[in-house]
Amino acid sequence: MAETVTAATQDAPPPSSTRRERTGWYVYDWANSAFQTTVITVFLGPFLTSVTKVAAGCELGADECAGYVYPLGVKVAPGSYYPFLVSLSVLLTVLVLPVVGAIADRSLHKKRLLAATAFTGAAATVGMLFVTGDRYLLGGALFVVANISFGAAIVVYNSFLPQLAGPDERDAISSRGWAVGYLGGGLLLALNLVAVQSFDNGTAERTLDLARWSIVSAGLWWAVFTLVPLRWLRERPTDAALAAAGRGNVLTDGFRQLGHTLREIKAYPLTLFFLLAFLVYNDGIQTVITLASQYGTEELRLGQSTLIVTILLVQFLAFGGALGLGALAGRIGAWKTVLLSLVLWTAVIVAAFRLPAEAPLPFMLLGAAIGLVLGGSQALSRSLFSQLIPAGREGEYYGFYEISDKGTSWLGPLVFGLVFHLTNSYRVGLVSLLIFFVVGFLLLLAVPIRRAIVAAGNTPPRVL
Repeated sequence: MAETVTAATQDAPPPSSTRRERTGWYVYDWANSAFQTTVITVFLGPFLTSVTKVAAGCELGADECAGYVYPLGVKVAPGSYYPFLVSLSVLLTVLVLPVVGAIADRSLHKKRLLAATAFTGAAATVGMLFVTGDRYLLGGALFVVANISFGAAIVVYNSFLPQLAGPDERDAISSRGWAVGYLGGGLLLALNLVAVQSFDNGTAERTLDLARWSIVSAGLWWAVFTLVPLRWLRERPTDAALAAAGRGNVLTDGFRQLGHTLREIKAYPLTLFFLLAFLVYNDGIQTVITLASQYGTEELRLGQSTLIVTILLVQFLAFGGALGLGALAGRIGAWKTVLLSLVLWTAVIVAAFRLPAEAPLPFMLLGAAIGLVLGGSQALSRSLFSQLIPAGREGEYYGFYEISDKGTSWLGPLVFGLVFHLTNSYRVGLVSLLIFFVVGFLLLLAVPIRRAIVAAGNTPPRVL
């Protein structure tokens, strides 16, 4: 059966798409990147940590807090609450995303599923407007809903990529999508930077209010710009969706198809091995992105404006970095380029550990280095994985992929949170992340990537 699928797939003409459709696909990265940058990377960690400190009985704006909160009766230090929430959201995401992907593959109206997941996440983000006083539980619940919805929408969005271009074009298209996303996230951060500098009077109350409204602005941005891909993308139902039209319920069909895929996925062991490698190294990348602002404020004692300027620098440099590494992949292949990026990530972690406190310039320089490597490592991992997916299973397999992507990693934040809980040191927690990059590099190096692509029934790109 595998040989038949391979031959059929390789003889099939590559998919084609219009410039308008590809632009619509890029714009969704512009839309949702505001959540990743403004909410996850910059504001939410410090914002929710401050609210949690108030709930623990500490004064708003206090650097140290000896109190604890007790969500569901569990004793938690305020500094560990947000990392633990990230881990909780991912544990729930593990159950949701593959099902969403299976439903997307069986649906004739995939854009409707994109709309439902994106607008749910945007609404939960806007709901942070009501997280005031000591309402840390409300803030935690809204974050979990928003983060799961964010991941679910990305699954649907990513599943369009193999339908837009053949194997030789996907690295470039994926890189452009990431680049456009960095511009969108960077622009909103620039606007928030202006707001913080213009209206922050130095009091803890005003800083918290500005953070809250910045988070809300990301939800509105996400919702408004999602309208563009919903308008310009075309529905390209899979053969399975066409065959299932009018037969049963898409939701129940999605669950059945997921069960079928889980039973048969062992037929693609090399795809699974790539997923394992990606899960490990991307866990490290996502933990750095998710907890960078908390490390900057709590350990390095940097102000919110410094963090925003640094992340803004990362965004705009990542635009060039994504396109640059995409161009490099065109010369040496995506697999080798991702391996090179993991070496650079290891150097970043070592440098971050040695950063002095209350020194904005070294922190910004490190942010510039992150920007140059960040976009390419993520964009090329996405396009490389698209080569390893059996035809017609894009949504399901990107569901498994997204479990560890874009702020939904779980092991890294859990390790970081536990290490901080035990040592009360963010620097020691940071060192623990080195293992993710080293092990991820070794696992990816062991993947016979060309053989993996052929085993999935696909044609390898000319340069790999």
